[in-house]
Amino acid sequence: MLATVTVRDLSVREHMTANPVVFKPELEVYAAIRDLLTHKVTGAPVLDRKGRLVGLFSELDCMKVAVSAAYHEDMPGTVAEFMTTNFKTVDGDLSIVEAAEMFTESPQRHFPVLDEGHLVGVISRVDILKALLSLW
Repeated sequence: MLATVTVRDLSVREHMTANPVVFKPELEVYAAIRDLLTHKVTGAPVLDRKGRLVGLFSELDCMKVAVSAAYHEDMPGTVAEFMTTNFKTVDGDLSIVEAAEMFTESPQRHFPVLDEGHLVGVISRVDILKALLSLW
C-alpha cells in the first residue's frame, strides 16, 4: 500500500528557493531595484560582509525609495538605508502548513530560510501555493 502525502508532510526545505538573489547593504538602491525586476522576485535577503542576514529588501522598501526620490528628485541611498530590519525567518524543517500560518499573520511575502543561523534559501507565498498544487 502506498503512503499518501498530505500537506502537513511537506517541508519548507522541499519547496524553498535555494540560492536566492541576495543583496549587500552597501548596494545602491537603484541597482537593487533593477536586480529585483531582472530576476522577477519581489524581495531579497540582505547579507553583511560576513554572510549574516541583516535585513530584507522588498517591493515595499522600493516604494519608500520612490517616495524619497520624488521629494529629493534623485534616486538616493543604499539598500541599508531602506531595508527592513524587523522580519521573521523560518527553519527548513518547518512544515508548509506552519509557514502558511505565519504568512497569514505577517505582511512579509518571503521568509528567509535559515539552517543553524545561515541563509539556505527563501520561501515565498507563491512557493506555498505551488506546494499545495503539487498534491492535486
